[in-house]
Amino acid sequence: MNIQIFVATGLLVHCVFLISIFDIYFTSPLVHGMTPHQTPLPPPARRLVLFVADGLRADSLYEVDDRGISNAPYLRNIMLTKGSWGVSHTHVPTESRPGHVALIAGFYEDVSAVARGWKENPVEFDSVFNESKYTWSWGSPDILPMFAKGATGDHVYTHCYEAEKEDFGTEDASLLDTWVFDHVKDFFRSARNNETLLSKLHERKVVFFLHLLGIDTNGHVHRPHSREYKNNIRKVDEGVKEIVSMVEDFYGNDGSTAFILTSDHGMTDWGVHGAGHPSETLTPLVAWGAGINSPQKVASQQYEDTFLKDWKLETLKRQDVNQADIAPLMASLIGVPFPLNSVGSLPLEYLNNTAHFKAESMFTNAAQILEQFKIKMAQKKKSTLSFLFSPFKSLSESEQIDILRKARTSIHHGKYEEAVSLCSKLIRLALEGLSYYHTYDRFFLGFSVTMGFVGWTLYVILIITKMHTDLTRSIANKEGAGCLFQYTFLAVGVLIAIFLLIQSLPWTYYIYCLLPVPIWYAVLKEYPVIQRLVASFVNFQPAQLAGFLLVCILGIEILVFSFFYRSSLSFGLIIFSMWPLVTQQWNQAKTIVLSWILSCLLLAVFPLMPVVGRKPSFSLVTTAGLLILLLASSYLVTCLWKQKKKHMPCKELTIYLFQFLSLALSTYIVNSTRSSLHNKQGLPTTNQIISWTTLGSSLVVPLLSPTFLFPRLLSIFLSLMSTYLLLSTGYEALFPLALALLMFVWINMEQEAAQRYGISPKPKLAALSFSYTNDLTQFRQLHLDDVRRSFFFVFFQVTAFFGTGNIASVNSFDPTSVHCFLTVFSPFLMGALLLWKIVIPFVLVSCAFEAVQVTTQLSSKRLFLIVLVISDIMALHFFFLVKDYGSWLDIGTSISHYVVAMSFTIFLLLLSGVAQLLTTKRLALWEEAKHHSL
Repeated sequence: MNIQIFVATGLLVHCVFLISIFDIYFTSPLVHGMTPHQTPLPPPARRLVLFVADGLRADSLYEVDDRGISNAPYLRNIMLTKGSWGVSHTHVPTESRPGHVALIAGFYEDVSAVARGWKENPVEFDSVFNESKYTWSWGSPDILPMFAKGATGDHVYTHCYEAEKEDFGTEDASLLDTWVFDHVKDFFRSARNNETLLSKLHERKVVFFLHLLGIDTNGHVHRPHSREYKNNIRKVDEGVKEIVSMVEDFYGNDGSTAFILTSDHGMTDWGVHGAGHPSETLTPLVAWGAGINSPQKVASQQYEDTFLKDWKLETLKRQDVNQADIAPLMASLIGVPFPLNSVGSLPLEYLNNTAHFKAESMFTNAAQILEQFKIKMAQKKKSTLSFLFSPFKSLSESEQIDILRKARTSIHHGKYEEAVSLCSKLIRLALEGLSYYHTYDRFFLGFSVTMGFVGWTLYVILIITKMHTDLTRSIANKEGAGCLFQYTFLAVGVLIAIFLLIQSLPWTYYIYCLLPVPIWYAVLKEYPVIQRLVASFVNFQPAQLAGFLLVCILGIEILVFSFFYRSSLSFGLIIFSMWPLVTQQWNQAKTIVLSWILSCLLLAVFPLMPVVGRKPSFSLVTTAGLLILLLASSYLVTCLWKQKKKHMPCKELTIYLFQFLSLALSTYIVNSTRSSLHNKQGLPTTNQIISWTTLGSSLVVPLLSPTFLFPRLLSIFLSLMSTYLLLSTGYEALFPLALALLMFVWINMEQEAAQRYGISPKPKLAALSFSYTNDLTQFRQLHLDDVRRSFFFVFFQVTAFFGTGNIASVNSFDPTSVHCFLTVFSPFLMGALLLWKIVIPFVLVSCAFEAVQVTTQLSSKRLFLIVLVISDIMALHFFFLVKDYGSWLDIGTSISHYVVAMSFTIFLLLLSGVAQLLTTKRLALWEEAKHHSL
């Protein structure tokens, strides 16, 4: 197969496998066409005020210090004297948009929203705001517009500050909340002189939404236990007190206003969110006013956590809810229809109303969720052949009618507790049924994708065997396959297409189900190659074959385990350190072997350390910069000393001096920026310009250096490290240095191993050039030892990814690391910088791999095929490990593993091209002169 066609096919196949996970697990749970349901009895409140303190942890609001003083004295007094309180349990990802959607729309958003940065509406959904008569909102432009955009009519009004105000380097981020409070006050003052507005404000079913972002911003910058974070909570507490007083005064203290304060997500001790740590998923909920229960005293209460004792709230009843339950609570309080897509269950313990009202509200809640269940079932039944359709047996049509009839009869006869119990049962069954129909096609799609996965992996193995080894040299090339063979697969494809067409299934199903057909056709067409491959394994001694398979399985499992336990990478590196001793290389190159052992053990330390970001230490960043300068300059001096009378060309020396200067500047900029932000002076413009200039030049300057192995690798390392230091906050700045040292030794080790296994020796490493990769005459066929080289490459790439973090740390973005470049909140730009920081260690490993291919006289394309097989087997592991049960953290993490593994395969292919560009290309800005390499 032509290499371009193979690469294009490989990319297409892997893109299909990657996208399949979103169709299987991440399809939108929303259905449309439901009839709105609302409680028929008069609601207790005419209006609702919703405060959402973005990034506020439950413990930060509820805790008291040693003197018994709270961070929020007004809200604590509300809990003690007027309202109800508890913990709202959020779901991952603990980000602002999913949290607000759960709060206001009552459902947990699907991941398709990620593609739009959780700002736009990937699908239309209903919300409490949409069902209200009028909603006025104040706050961030990242949150408010999405609820206005999805609303029908013109009754959801937004008042947003400029995005530039979301500046992490600002003197006081609590000004964001002050802006909201001030504008709300101005709004009510102006309403007294505006008859039209005054009339609207006195309507029923009115909502006021105050989005308070200051706490989240201060938490990112200063951490949740900082003075700034706690002071911001106090300012919010004071602001809430003022707004409550003003609203009650505006409405003449009519007692018809309900107030709710909560948060979209919490925050870790190290100032990030996005994953499932309890500090991120436990948020406060305080409710008071019209329709809300007063405090309930209890002798004791039991919870799995020990927070009550720390909060000094043991005798005050804590009432926990799921975050989506708050939407039906708000709807019930002001008497609007429950949001059509809500999956929340009304928390009755918060309501201060008659038993009749509570029963009717639960009946409405159950009818609204049941409506979704019916629509979902009808959709699935319509798209499935009647003899294949398997309904959800626990909630048949007769069961639905029976429960609704019994509940309505119970309400009619005043048996309200019985009615509530029946409605709760119906809600539980309807939610289970929604999940059943939402995952109805999961096994069918999963089987199709698995068949494609296995077929593709086998096909790549056959391509390696046929085109890049000597095993099939005697097999004659046969053009095409038999007509019967071709027609059989064609018939299978047509039958599958007809089966899908009859059921009117989505077009993506055709891709997943039909893709295995041509893949397996290509596999079975190579039957002679399969025979020869099997025969070659049979020729192995049983002990040798068992040992080879054991090593392969153990290696793959270590890679898989590293996604769950970073320490397994340390275990793997320790095993790697023993490799030269097992292969008896110790007697040939003791210095190199000793360096290999020490480098492996040094790098093995990093996966054992805490996840990066928890404890910033800019002194370690400075140390890393000085160490790199010392080691790089020592290497250059040593090379010049060995050359004796030979001198480095002036232009090359200029390049290295520029890179040394850039590295020194980066080290200074990191400390200067940190000091400036700490003193609340913002990001200096000079620092910002130098940072962006360093980033821009990091991919260009290496192309000016010679293409000899170590000079080019050194130039790449120096340039990339200048940028990496600017994005570092702690010990991770030392990680690329340890990784680069191991890569340097690996190149030397592989040359020694290549000579040992009979590959003709090349010139000394100092004389080798990356230009050899363009010389087809230098390449050889694959050997069994190349499997080990490819595995090393994959292992080092996984180490580059997990060496200083894990899935949770990748999901939890820490804006501190980009402060040298910008402090104004910009999720896509900040995310791009974070991504580049993650990519830099990958680039270092890929460039080293290019050097290994030069030293072992192997085509990068051939070696990469083995890498493709290894990474595909890893990805297949994670496909089977994806969970749709258990905690949300378990589900989210398992899916993240698969997405990372699949992206890893595609990413390595793209990264190989970047590495070849960085190593083989050279910009000639001046006339070439004859020179000696380092």
